[in-house]
Amino acid sequence: MSEERILILGAAGRDFHNFNVFFRDNPGYRVVAFTATQIPGIAERRYPPALSGARYPDGISIEPEDQMERLIKEQKVDQVVFAYSDVSHETVMHLAARANAAGADFRLLGIQRTMLQARVPVIAVCAVRTGCGKSQTSRYVAARLKQAGKKVVAIRHPMPYGDLARQAVQRFVTLADMDRHECTIEEREEYETHIEMGTVVYAGVDYGKILEQAQAECDVVIWDGGNNDTPFYKPDLWITVADPLRPGHELTYFPGETNLRSADVVVLNKASVARPEDVELVVANTRAVNPNATVVLAASKLLVDDPEQVRGKRVLTVEDGPTVTHGGMPFGAAKKAADQFGASEVVDPRSVAVGSIKATFQKYPHLGTALPAMGYSTEQVKELEQTINAVDCETVVYATPIDLGSLLKINKPAVRVRYELADMNEPTLGQSIDQLLTKI
Repeated sequence: MSEERILILGAAGRDFHNFNVFFRDNPGYRVVAFTATQIPGIAERRYPPALSGARYPDGISIEPEDQMERLIKEQKVDQVVFAYSDVSHETVMHLAARANAAGADFRLLGIQRTMLQARVPVIAVCAVRTGCGKSQTSRYVAARLKQAGKKVVAIRHPMPYGDLARQAVQRFVTLADMDRHECTIEEREEYETHIEMGTVVYAGVDYGKILEQAQAECDVVIWDGGNNDTPFYKPDLWITVADPLRPGHELTYFPGETNLRSADVVVLNKASVARPEDVELVVANTRAVNPNATVVLAASKLLVDDPEQVRGKRVLTVEDGPTVTHGGMPFGAAKKAADQFGASEVVDPRSVAVGSIKATFQKYPHLGTALPAMGYSTEQVKELEQTINAVDCETVVYATPIDLGSLLKINKPAVRVRYELADMNEPTLGQSIDQLLTKI
């Protein structure tokens, strides 16, 4: 039987997982390359032999996605496998058309082929879009489980931006572990708040090995999803977070719609600040495609360190990077805090942006005055710092999940905005967690 030749379209996450669990040891397939997009600096590397296995002794090349047609032709590709998240249905089908026109089949692997089975209960926290509030929901879940006396481990969706072989399995217990693993701002944003509340975090590249280690030290695993990807582990409770500030997106983005249709619980975060008609639309869309799901209305509660540094001030708002870039949001919690606490003006940073930060504004013109906290490399972190310090403002208001002020040398007063999930009415998310606890 001849091997099917495979090209995997990815973004350094789902693509590697699909390869590890489905293609790596499968004699019916030969993966000829990965492609990369969304994340700067991940193309033109190799998936290393330490991870690719005995059938790929030289590893596998990672090429820019815009080279797809060339790769299909030169590598005689039979199937193009789409394997990344938070893209519109239209974008997926444009890629399918390109693959088909170049002569290849186009494929999406289903969740049953790629979810691993754990020995302990798994609660998955996913979303319909980037920036819905997965992180605060995961913290809520962890706190509820700990109140019930359960030992919890959070396994975070992959963000392997460095040495892939060294990042195969990562365990974070202290903030110093993030320094040891040379974490980017994007990684720190997802790990730091868990660590601060005493939750062990795992991440990396090989999620089979990660699961083996993690489940040996906990009663419950929290799958802390990335973007709007589906879980890598089969959940006993599947929570999907939806965003009524982007009504309709729950049905028009991949694989967010899969998460919506598969969920046991759908949490409408930010429901307290969304228009009532938008909340009603998201509820109606949820009921139409997943009538058995429990629908929970929740608020994203803002906590500002020093509101008086915001009131009446000209402020720069620094937002979570993925939320406002490929997540498509023109603002985030920093802008909401600036409005809520009476800033006199939100200053536009675009004219003084430097290097890759300037390029990010050009790539995502919807950003307006929102400065994304981009930090995928040491150089980009430095450019972010230079941009912030060049802005003529009185206060920097930052709503990144981490303490950005401790990483950057900011030359003006800086105020941190935190956000936590808060129940609005019944049914609550906590009640669904308690129901699961009675079964385990």
